Amino acid sequence: MRLKLALITASFAFAASAQAQTKWDLPTGYPANNFHTENIMQFVADVDKATAGKLKITVHANASLFKAPEIKGAVRGGQAQMGEILLSLYSNEWPLFGVDGLPFLADSYDAAMKLYKAQKPAMEKKLGEQGLMLLYTVAWPPQGIYVKKPINSAADLKGVKWRAYNPTTARIAELVGAQPVTVQAAELSQAMATGVVESYMSSGSTGYDTKTYEHIKNFYDTQAWLPKNAVIVNKAAFDALDKPTQAAVLKAGADAETRGWALSKQKNGEYLDLLKKNGMNIIAPSPQLKADMKKVGPSSTHTRRCDARRLAQGARRSL
Repeated sequence: MRLKLALITASFAFAASAQAQTKWDLPTGYPANNFHTENIMQFVADVDKATAGKLKITVHANASLFKAPEIKGAVRGGQAQMGEILLSLYSNEWPLFGVDGLPFLADSYDAAMKLYKAQKPAMEKKLGEQGLMLLYTVAWPPQGIYVKKPINSAADLKGVKWRAYNPTTARIAELVGAQPVTVQAAELSQAMATGVVESYMSSGSTGYDTKTYEHIKNFYDTQAWLPKNAVIVNKAAFDALDKPTQAAVLKAGADAETRGWALSKQKNGEYLDLLKKNGMNIIAPSPQLKADMKKVGPSSTHTRRCDARRLAQGARRSL
């Protein structure tokens, strides 16, 4: 009888434990070995530990659950409770989402952090209106130009098949006479292998993750901008958590932001070294190329630049 009672008690305890456990999905458009994803995995482990397994978050890397442009909508609609997005991908939706993708507006880690602090209050408000929370952001390393042929000026990019992953890069392609091709990170390796993409702007991280060196041999280190990824949360899903679990998520998110920015800065040099070891030519842009790209920057995003600067200035005044 006692054994039977013990088994019944244990079964009820197990059922209660299972019922108390909350499961979330976190889609990202980047591969498991990308430093952003590795940072997310540490965040998930921190949440699991802090909540004693009460909140289980499953990471779906490399656009395996939703394609990169779909993630924000999926989190907003509750199909995923949280997700990682590239903010500048949504600059057509709201200019301030793309302010960090404006060429040469903030081209160092210090400048990128100042810009983030300035835009953060307005961005949190905008996301809040959409039923979302900004948990944390991490900057990508500085962006340069990957291209098959040597270039000395922007004119040398005319006719080149250029990967566009947001409105700014698409517009830059048009201004220099390149052919813009919309390709997200998860599809980039195949696009280069099949000749769909001959050039693109991104960081050393993306170049290494996608093995760009197998198809393209030149990287011009223009350090044009440092776009940010953001981890966002469905507000209703967050509000449904108990207070200790909410606190654990917020604490792990703050730690992930601090760790992620430091990791990005550290990895920048490492990625360039790895690219070089694999046959990539790391090239300082010629004065002409740099001057051309600085001219293209304002032209490519004039309206968004004006709107974004106005919004960022308003955000600065609110600090």
